[in-house]
Amino acid sequence: MIVTDGFIGNVALKTSEGVANLVRATLKETLAATITRQVGYLLSRSAFSDFKKRIDHTEYGGAPLLGVKGACFVTHGSSNVNAIKNAIRVAADFVDRNITSNIETEMAALRPAAAVTP
Repeated sequence: MIVTDGFIGNVALKTSEGVANLVRATLKETLAATITRQVGYLLSRSAFSDFKKRIDHTEYGGAPLLGVKGACFVTHGSSNVNAIKNAIRVAADFVDRNITSNIETEMAALRPAAAVTP
């Protein structure tokens, strides 16, 4: 997990999604170029399907908004049904695993160590 402010996080997110879309489109175009490549694609279709799923932002749905007491998740404004479903799934897992309390506990443990004495 990466923690950033909203602006930097959004820039990083949009950049990585743009690169993923470029790679996907370029790969699709390249694989369609010849019959040999098309056959190669057919033979490795499941690997490409797994790859696509791993870089698909709708599979993760959303990200926690830290600094809010409780569980709050943000998603894309253009999120589709799959993204919303997965955001709810991830948020439920976040709550089930008690992540907010774990973060609070870990941060409280850091405070004494970070205190500077005069």
